[in-house]
Amino acid sequence: MILPALVQRDVSLTHFNTFGLPARAALFAAIETPEQLAALIDLPEWPSVPRFILGGGSNLILSGDFPGLMLQVRIPGRALLAETADAWLVRAGAGENWHHFVRWTLDHGWPGLENLALIPGTVGAAPVQNIGAYGLEIAERLQSVEAIALTTGEATIFDRTACRFGYRDSIFKREVAGLYLITAVTFRLPKPWRPLAGYADLTRELAAQQIADPTARDIADAVIAIRSRKLPDPAQIGNAGSFFKNPLVDAATFARLAAHYPDLPHYPQPDGTVKLAAGWLIERCGWKGRNLGPAGVYERQALVLVNRGGARGADVLRLAEAIRISVQAEFGVELELEPVVL
Repeated sequence: MILPALVQRDVSLTHFNTFGLPARAALFAAIETPEQLAALIDLPEWPSVPRFILGGGSNLILSGDFPGLMLQVRIPGRALLAETADAWLVRAGAGENWHHFVRWTLDHGWPGLENLALIPGTVGAAPVQNIGAYGLEIAERLQSVEAIALTTGEATIFDRTACRFGYRDSIFKREVAGLYLITAVTFRLPKPWRPLAGYADLTRELAAQQIADPTARDIADAVIAIRSRKLPDPAQIGNAGSFFKNPLVDAATFARLAAHYPDLPHYPQPDGTVKLAAGWLIERCGWKGRNLGPAGVYERQALVLVNRGGARGADVLRLAEAIRISVQAEFGVELELEPVVL
């Protein structure tokens, strides 16, 4: 196989995943423009090469070496597309750092993403996971996703409805998983801006700072302060952020649990289900601060698994499975992993 210059062979992925897990990719290409991707798609060998799309590696568990082509998305770009009476339309390249992009919108006076400050990863990965925090999901601010079909090279635009968003979920994790590479995302930031400060932790943080009428910057600063206290910096301790989704249970299951655990944190959903706090369930099972080999549960937040040093993907998955079994045995609730396992 004759490879273009941008494709490298046998590349270490240790520094391309925030957990710091060792693995190698047989082939690796950093995609900085849609034209570079088009050149790869035109290769005769393209259809037979296994592929994986990599963003910031903050939601990824590498269980071993990858035998195919790792495509890391680095497409840059940030711009205000339009301003109307009721919204700002802001577009960003898929390779942009998410937190830097949020900070950039606030610096320019375009609020609306402040509740999602300090979430690791890239802009292109945000709609895949439908990232959310402190009372806001990306689905509520997304206008459209630009993507290229990896089978044909055809450019496609997905509007918000076509993305089929769910809780930490989208069409990009299901029906079209691995079939499209996201190149850019456009957000609709509504006017007039209204603060979303009803999430309990955020309300407490603003009250502690004696801020009764917060600005968008106040909310961003409060979110950053909360996340900095609760979550480890991947540059210091390898991790992938929240490792488990907060489980959704039906009303009957919640009633059963609440009778035994009256202090169980819960969040009623519009469809009648109830969202539970996975971190609380894990902590109640005694896992907070515990290690299983070189992988452990973060001492400040039981929802976060960490690399204590030298962990491999198998170590992390073994710990995750032990936690899942514990929670199932204690509460009868099934935990689901947030990160992608490759």
